[in-house]
Amino acid sequence: MIRGIKKLMMAHKQKIRTELPKVYSQDLINNLFKHPYTKIEFVVLDLGITRQTASKYLDQLIHIGLLTLHRIGKENFYVNNALYEFLYNAPDALKFKNE
Repeated sequence: MIRGIKKLMMAHKQKIRTELPKVYSQDLINNLFKHPYTKIEFVVLDLGITRQTASKYLDQLIHIGLLTLHRIGKENFYVNNALYEFLYNAPDALKFKNE
């Protein structure tokens, strides 16, 4: 499971470095993989940037297909789809591996 998450992190890292080099930072990668979703507030705190910059970064990550925006009530959640799918399917993968 750890190898799978590490592989996803590396793929995200490469895509951001290639397509959004000005946005890339290890702190951003860590934020995207701390949970299967993030919020503007989390990015502001983890990266030490303004709310406006965090929003811009997250919108750019949506544009390149790494995140999707889900609005629940008044809150915006930015879902790391690859990580969510991996975690969602992990119990099945582990079940077959242990049989």
